[in-house]
Amino acid sequence: MTVEIKVPVLGESLKQATVMRWLKQSGDYVQAGEAVLELETDKVTLDVPAPVAGKLKHDLAEGTDVEVGQVIAHVDDQATAPEPQALKERDVSLQTTAEQNVTDHGPAVSGSDVSDTVSGGTVIQTAPVPPSVGSGKASAGKVTGERRVPMSRLRQTIARNLKAAQNNAAILTTFNEVDMSAVKALRSQYRDLFEKKHDGARLGFMSFFARAIVGALKDFPVLNARIEGNEIVYQDHVNLGIAVGTERGLVVPVLREAETLGFAKLERQIADYGRRARKGGLALKELEGGSFTITNGGIFGSLLSTPILNAPQSGVLGMHAIQDRPVAVDGQVVIRPMMYVALSYDHRLVDGREAVSFLVRLKELIEDPRRLLLDI
Repeated sequence: MTVEIKVPVLGESLKQATVMRWLKQSGDYVQAGEAVLELETDKVTLDVPAPVAGKLKHDLAEGTDVEVGQVIAHVDDQATAPEPQALKERDVSLQTTAEQNVTDHGPAVSGSDVSDTVSGGTVIQTAPVPPSVGSGKASAGKVTGERRVPMSRLRQTIARNLKAAQNNAAILTTFNEVDMSAVKALRSQYRDLFEKKHDGARLGFMSFFARAIVGALKDFPVLNARIEGNEIVYQDHVNLGIAVGTERGLVVPVLREAETLGFAKLERQIADYGRRARKGGLALKELEGGSFTITNGGIFGSLLSTPILNAPQSGVLGMHAIQDRPVAVDGQVVIRPMMYVALSYDHRLVDGREAVSFLVRLKELIEDPRRLLLDI
């Protein structure tokens, strides 16, 4: 009997996907539950497993757009698994063919070959390079020295959403600077004990800022709200989005009910999201429902920026690099580790007074982290 493999339900708002990569080729024998291809949606990449064991059959090319419920492959469950000797002979044949290709055509990453690079234990296919690149010759309608690759579905979505945010919201950014001395001292004093106590969880800056944001949002809940039509929707919980940069683009997994999470849980979840985001292992539900976002350009060396809202949210906080700078303290010039912070907000909903006061409150909590523990 032949069993169909269909495009699974992707989410309420997602109806299409793209065949990103076949993990198994037509004619391969697959086991039940074994991933046979990767589908790319507007938000995540997901593996599609074989429903039964058998011989896989498909003829869809990588890059093909497909619809939810569409049949994309078949598995013949009457086929028998190949004998070990047959598998060995096939592997030897494949290796010989690969070696012959190198001899005949030169090493891969040249011409139109597709290269595989290993990142965090996951094989990631890079985009093919057109033959005209570096050849000094232009193909018809192409300019020498240029190459064209299609935008991924995720990149198209990022571009569309960011432009929509600029068009639909009245985005304004306000700035402040934070003295990181107290937080750095606290981390230095308790980092090893914290890691030992909480099974290896690292004590980073993000958890301090996450807790400070939760505290500031209690005082200024409008920054945790959103506009829907002619109504303001206030959130009972802080669902904190953590922006993560990946090779495929920016994704924003959400820490749900962040106000209930202590430092250790925040650190574990942030680290877990970062690892899985870079491997393409986030679930769609983990990217939905955020009410406020935090982005840390400082890890890339950014000193100052104006972050764009993650619609329909009304606020996003940008963290930046910590830099030793001379500052005036009690009439004396001293050197302190300083960070610029930027709050972009939707001025349709949030007034300047509330935005500036939010940043001042956040500054107070970071500069005296004892306030975070005492909730004052």
